[in-house]
Amino acid sequence: MPTDDRPPAGATLRALAADVVCLVVFATIGRRSHAEGLSVSGIAETAWPFVTGAGVGWLLSRGWRRPTSLAPTGVVVWVCTVAVAMLLRKVTSQGTAASFIVVASLTTAALLLGWRAAVGLKSRRRNAAAANP
Repeated sequence: MPTDDRPPAGATLRALAADVVCLVVFATIGRRSHAEGLSVSGIAETAWPFVTGAGVGWLLSRGWRRPTSLAPTGVVVWVCTVAVAMLLRKVTSQGTAASFIVVASLTTAALLLGWRAAVGLKSRRRNAAAANP
């Protein structure tokens, strides 16, 4: 039985798209900083393990229920993004140096959790303004 407290499908799709865009930006910046080509196929090759991990995180957290929440959705998506991506990169010989794991963890945290924190802050300010006209 559906409930009325679920976000609209459009909001869920926008949140999912925001995660994918963040991860593609991460992959693009990484390729650029290592002087690798910025072709669509090259970026896709770098991004797919991270996007796959985010998908796992969305499924495990049931992200469609609270797509913009920092916790649990954002945290689960972020942890799964890093963990699954590193496993996939290891299996496909893409490299998992300790320094890369640290940089990838910190950068994806800033991106995946950052936009959610900004949305939460905006929502709290809007709610406070509505409560105190």
